Amino acid sequence: MRKSKRVAKTGEGKLRADAERNRQHLLEAAKLAFTEHGPDTSLEEIARQAGVGIGTLYRHFPNRDALLADVYRHALKQLADAAPALAAKEPPLEALRSWMRLFVDYIATKKVIAPALQRMAGGTSELYAGTVDQISGAMNLLLSRAAANGDIQVDIEPFDLLRAVISVADEKPGWQKTARQLIDIMLQGMRPVSKQQVPQS
Repeated sequence: MRKSKRVAKTGEGKLRADAERNRQHLLEAAKLAFTEHGPDTSLEEIARQAGVGIGTLYRHFPNRDALLADVYRHALKQLADAAPALAAKEPPLEALRSWMRLFVDYIATKKVIAPALQRMAGGTSELYAGTVDQISGAMNLLLSRAAANGDIQVDIEPFDLLRAVISVADEKPGWQKTARQLIDIMLQGMRPVSKQQVPQS
């Protein structure tokens, strides 16, 4: 009897792991599809790209609005979680640069799905609650680390840097490239004078 219970628990654990893996695959496929093709992308195509059936998609996300909302939550969590992960493996300034580039990807996703999220019943106040705190916390972690290492001088509000990036996120093709170039320019401008790159004559 004890053995059968252990087998049952093992089987249930595997099912839960498989379900969570399918859910993550669906979120990644949906994030890519929505970003590239818009929020009206076929759910059947998203399921196909995730390698699951449409029934599996509906078991996790009962409708398009639920999927859109969870894609947003997923993108935000990825961005927030990236800060300590980058801090653990990259030099301070490069970790900050890498994270700000990920912020550009996050904005690209949000720009596409935001109009659809605004149309959801109940609005987005609950969905967006805590967004600024999560992003600011991640940014502050990496900025503080780079400043403590002497890589940058912080004399503006951290979120102002991100607002500058958001300001170039328009409808023109290639805005992401412009945003990444702006990140490099801003970080170079924040370098201490002793570490500024002097143009070669």
